[in-house]
Amino acid sequence: MTLLPDGGPAPAGLLAPLLPPQVTAVDTFHDSAEPFLFPEEEALVAKAVAKRRHEFTTVRQCARAALAGFGLPPAPILPGAGGAPRWPDGMVGSLTHCDGYRAAAVARNTTVASLGIDAEPAEPLRGEGTLNLISLPAERTALRELAAHGPGVPWDRLLFSAKESVYKAWSPLTGRPLGFQDAHITLRPDGTFAAALLVPGTTTAGPPLTGFDGRWQVRGGLALTVVAVPPHGRTGPAR
Repeated sequence: MTLLPDGGPAPAGLLAPLLPPQVTAVDTFHDSAEPFLFPEEEALVAKAVAKRRHEFTTVRQCARAALAGFGLPPAPILPGAGGAPRWPDGMVGSLTHCDGYRAAAVARNTTVASLGIDAEPAEPLRGEGTLNLISLPAERTALRELAAHGPGVPWDRLLFSAKESVYKAWSPLTGRPLGFQDAHITLRPDGTFAAALLVPGTTTAGPPLTGFDGRWQVRGGLALTVVAVPPHGRTGPAR
């Protein structure tokens, strides 16, 4: 669902079509007119600039609305190890925000092992050399081929977003960081992508991870990517 400026719900937003039905997503294009933070959260942004406070506050409003869909009461959403948000027992989730957009997605850990969502402006990456920093040579070759078939799609930005979603899904499962060069992303024109992990993906429980599957779309001026890992993970990237 989407939140209106006053905090009330609107029809399902941009992320819902990309996620499995077990996941509840809440997003908004507006910061709350009545912002609220728990004291523990307020302490984290007490000295932050207004832009950071708005992002931090509204994305947590989205998260609490999503958790309410599972019957859970409002609670602080604080960073854990590596900065990833800590979720209530039995839940997994992911947060994202960019200029003019905030979103959260949550699910029960019995139906989804981990979630990663990311939103970016639907425009090419900025800064000379940025693409080289976040991509592998084979990925850059693939981007040129994709651009030839879909010149209006910001493929480089989608690649960056996919890597962000992969990282967010990876981190809670492994407790370890993942660099931009540690996963090979294969974007497909049909709105899906595969991530092949290039480092050992030992999890805290269950089989080793070797890859993730994800989905993407460009809509509403945004490049959006999601990864929803099933309960038993996946042994390798889809071919």
